[in-house]
Amino acid sequence: MSESAAQALAILRDPSYFQWYIVPLLVITIYIYNVEIGDQNWNVLFGALALWGMDWLNEIANSLIFYFTGYAPLWAAPGDTAYLILIGLNIEITLMFLIMGVATTRVLPADKHLKIFKIPNRAFFAVLFALLAVIVEIVLNAWGALTWDYSWWSARSPIPIFFFGYLTFFIVAYWVHDMPTIKQKATTVGVIYGIVIVSLILFGAVLGWI
Repeated sequence: MSESAAQALAILRDPSYFQWYIVPLLVITIYIYNVEIGDQNWNVLFGALALWGMDWLNEIANSLIFYFTGYAPLWAAPGDTAYLILIGLNIEITLMFLIMGVATTRVLPADKHLKIFKIPNRAFFAVLFALLAVIVEIVLNAWGALTWDYSWWSARSPIPIFFFGYLTFFIVAYWVHDMPTIKQKATTVGVIYGIVIVSLILFGAVLGWI
């Protein structure tokens, strides 16, 4: 087992690390979503929830990689946290993704056919935000807050992080955002969350793999 994985495993789901700053962060997140609901911004709301669900799927897969390799996940979060939910997901990260989902879908132009620098705006923003997210991860890794133990998933090899770590999030979020009906949006998000919930119950509560 890698050193970083062992450090993360040592604090995994340990409530003794709780910090009160999580409470106002949670309230701020709830407020942001209440604003979207109050304004009936269903495109933004469901797009943001789709992005959050995609992150949970990635985190579950990351935890399973650690279980089956016995060495390390693709990324771990052994640094300071109020609560480590999964080996690569702490409560601060998951709240960040909830807020980021709103922030990165709100910027979408109403006209999905509009081009920016001759690039379809959905593709432009998906690539832009994925690139920015990778840059942030590289900084976090340099600070030791987020660790990588595989050479092909690192600052020297950022392409897998770009495509599988983030671009898919934004592609799915914008796809859901642009669905023509609320029913379609809700159904798609429901399927994503259904897979997440079943996976957490099966791989976590039942099998104890994550």
